[in-house]
Amino acid sequence: MFSLIIFLLYAGIRYLLHPKRKLEIAHEQKKFYFLDDINNVRKNFLLTYKGVLFEGEKYLGTTSDAFDVVSIFVFPKNVNALKGLTKNDFKRIEEHILQYYPKAKIDWKSPIKEFLDNNDGAVR
Repeated sequence: MFSLIIFLLYAGIRYLLHPKRKLEIAHEQKKFYFLDDINNVRKNFLLTYKGVLFEGEKYLGTTSDAFDVVSIFVFPKNVNALKGLTKNDFKRIEEHILQYYPKAKIDWKSPIKEFLDNNDGAVR
């Protein structure tokens, strides 16, 4: 009985502290959270910002002195959630991604790409 209680307590704490759970909570609270396995280039990262969930695909390439992540494609999981975001919001997201991948070129998938190329400042 004692070991069952210990196991349930351990499982509960693991669940609450799991990074995916932290991402879900930040998404619900419309806060920023970045979930990534920096050591695994094949694994996409997830981030949430102002209630919008984004996924980023990382691509390995060569720089002048090493192999590194050189290209990242970012796209929203739900395009309808983009309502109200500004170009400044996407710039902040890019700045955060570049903290982890400073040599990467960040490309946004449609419709964000078209929005950033447009000269006014609101998502349509």
